[in-house]
Amino acid sequence: MSSIFEGFLSTPEILDAFSERNFLDAMLRFEASLARAQAGVGLIPEAAAQSIIGTCKVELFDVAKIVRESGRAGSIAIPLVKSLKETVGLFNKDAAGYVHFGSTSQDVIDTALALVTRNAVNLIEADIRKAVAALLVLARRHAADPVLARTLMQPASVTSFGFKCAGWAAPLARSLLRLRAAGDNALAVQLGGAVGTLAQMKGKGPQVTAHMAADLKLKASAFPWHTQRDEWVALGCELGLLVGSLGKIAKDISLMGQYEVGELAEPAEPGRGGSSAMPHKRNPVACMVALAAAARAPQRVAALLATMPQEHERALGNWQAELAEWPGLLMSAHGSVRAMAHALPGLQVDTKRMRANLDTLRAELPQDAADEWFNPELAGLAAGQAHAQADAVQALVSQTDDNKRTKVTP
Repeated sequence: MSSIFEGFLSTPEILDAFSERNFLDAMLRFEASLARAQAGVGLIPEAAAQSIIGTCKVELFDVAKIVRESGRAGSIAIPLVKSLKETVGLFNKDAAGYVHFGSTSQDVIDTALALVTRNAVNLIEADIRKAVAALLVLARRHAADPVLARTLMQPASVTSFGFKCAGWAAPLARSLLRLRAAGDNALAVQLGGAVGTLAQMKGKGPQVTAHMAADLKLKASAFPWHTQRDEWVALGCELGLLVGSLGKIAKDISLMGQYEVGELAEPAEPGRGGSSAMPHKRNPVACMVALAAAARAPQRVAALLATMPQEHERALGNWQAELAEWPGLLMSAHGSVRAMAHALPGLQVDTKRMRANLDTLRAELPQDAADEWFNPELAGLAAGQAHAQADAVQALVSQTDDNKRTKVTP
């Protein structure tokens, strides 16, 4: 799911989440849950369900072979289900006919994608919290420290560095709130059968869906979402907004870290940000990762939006195109937030250089203009706002505590 050129822009956890083995394991969790739920409502024999559940172990399958065969089959689900039926049949011939009963390829793939995406979103949320916490520490610590504000890439007036940090934190806190809501809506069991009606389940489809949702800890959607992708794509859009907000922080830090400016620097540690040709350089690697993600995520989000006009009850091409974009978006999102979450706590702030840059500009201006616009004491006016905004951001983050999580009804 990755290449040599993008692996270092993501994280090992996300790369593993979307590995072939892990995704097939999630698909097998769907099949086991389906059999368990169907036995629970009397659709299939309990003995058959137990045989299926006992066989849904990824180590029993040739993952590479299944992936190879998916190209010819047009879906990873087809060779997996075929192999699962064959393997179940080795132990219980009668149970093989109940494998994947009443469901369709998209059901297992979409639900597996929801499972691995949930894990990815949890990782992203945890790192957002770390990044916000680090920014709030900086906001309070430097609430009254003056720094030159810039507008249109030119010197503007005086603000405080703490106020700037609180401004960086606010959109991350809002993203955390929106991601939580979008995830509650989007991370759902997909179960509709061939055309969404679950015709083979004899009216017990909603019960099966509810059992599976409880088992897999996903939302029990009231309707199949085979070609109704709004809530799913909305989650992707929120990830794109998050990446853009992280890119904005990275852009500011990288500009303030230029040698000629010298106000900020990423943490220094062995093997981080060095140059083989120029030993004096300290490359802002975290900013690089976040900016690379911000350059790539918009195309991923646009592709998700472009795939929404899907044909009738099951799509030909657009759903498949959507699937191909999703891992890359999550890789960019977690790579970006992890990079900033690691860099921000150790961000090196040179308040003397900030003051010197102000004084240099102030000395070049007429006295009246310097007193009005570039007096470092103006930072004191921003200090109160910095503390107030930091408190407001902290209150936003508190709304997403696990014990306050909003439950979304189907």
